[in-house]
Amino acid sequence: MKLRLLTTTAVVLTSAGLMWAQAAKPAPKAAAKTSAKTWTPRHTPDGQPDLQGYWINATITPFERPSDLTSKAVLSDEEAAQLEKSAAQNRVDRPPREGDVGNYNQVWFDSGTKVVKTKQTSLVVDPPNGRVPLTPAAEAKRDFSLAHNGDSYEYMSMWDRCIGRGVPGDMFPAGYNNAYQIVQIPGYVIILAEMIHDARVIPLNRTSHLPSGIRQWNGDSIGHWEGDTLVVDTTNFNGKSWVANNAAAGRIKGIPESPSAHIVERFRRVDADTVLYEVTVEDPAMYTRPWKVSIPLNRDEDYKIYEYACHEGNYAMVDILNGARVQEQAGGGK
Repeated sequence: MKLRLLTTTAVVLTSAGLMWAQAAKPAPKAAAKTSAKTWTPRHTPDGQPDLQGYWINATITPFERPSDLTSKAVLSDEEAAQLEKSAAQNRVDRPPREGDVGNYNQVWFDSGTKVVKTKQTSLVVDPPNGRVPLTPAAEAKRDFSLAHNGDSYEYMSMWDRCIGRGVPGDMFPAGYNNAYQIVQIPGYVIILAEMIHDARVIPLNRTSHLPSGIRQWNGDSIGHWEGDTLVVDTTNFNGKSWVANNAAAGRIKGIPESPSAHIVERFRRVDADTVLYEVTVEDPAMYTRPWKVSIPLNRDEDYKIYEYACHEGNYAMVDILNGARVQEQAGGGK
C-alpha cells in the first residue's frame, strides 16, 4: 500500500492539527485549472496564505549561468525547447564523469526534463551575471575538503554523513528526490524535504533568534508573513555545513557555511500550481556580496513521498575511508 510519510512532522501535527491542515488542503488539481489573471490566493482557517501541498523543483536549468550565456538572463521559447531536447538525448548517451564507474541505467534518477517555467538561464539570478561571487578563501576551503574527503569524515559533506543537506541546500534541485511537502498549522509552517527526510519546523510567533551561543547544523529559522509571502530568516549556524552538497550545484558544492551566514528565504504562491521560492545568501566570510537564487516550485498532488533512509551505519562512508587507506598503502594516496 502506498503511503505518504510525514516522518518527523508527526511529533508536531497532533490530531487536532491534522484536522486543521485537512481543512485547508488545496483543491484537487482538476479543479485548479484557473488562469493567473483570475486566480485568487487561498487562505488557511486562521488566515495564513495557503502554501500547503506537494511541490517539485526538478529542472535542467543550471544552478549558475553557463559561460556561453553570460549576458542572457532569459531563454526564448525556441532556445528552451532546444535545451530540453538536448538534455533528453544526453540523458541517454551521457558518458560517466572521470573517475565515475557510471550507472547501468537512469531508473533511479529524476533530475527533471524541463527548464524552469520562468525560462531563466540559471537558478542564480543575482548578481546579474548569474554567478555566485565567491572569495578566494571560500574556493580554497572547498578545494581542500573535496580533495581530502577520503582522509576523514570531517572533510565530507553533511549529506554524505547522513546528517542532512542544510539550509538553503535542501531547497536546491538534485538528481532525484526533488519533492517537498508544506504543512501549516497555527503558529507554524513545516517543510518536509524528501531528500534526507528533513522536516523544518518554522515558528511564526517568535520575533528573535536563539542566543548567539546556540549553534545548529540548519541554523535557527523564524518566519513571518509579508503580505502573501512567507519570509524565513535563518542565523545561528554552527559553521560545519556547506551551502550546497550536491553535484548539480557545480562549483558551489563544498563551499562552507560560516557561523556568520545569514539566509533569508521567501515563499510566495503566484498561482494555483506554483510557489515561487527565493533565497538570499549573505556570508561575508565566503562571498564578496550577497547573492540570490530563484526557483519555481511546481505543484504535484499525485506525488508520493516515501522515507529516504540514509543507513544508520552509513557503510558507504566507511567504505570510502577504507578505500583511501588501501590506496595509501599501495602508494597511490596523498
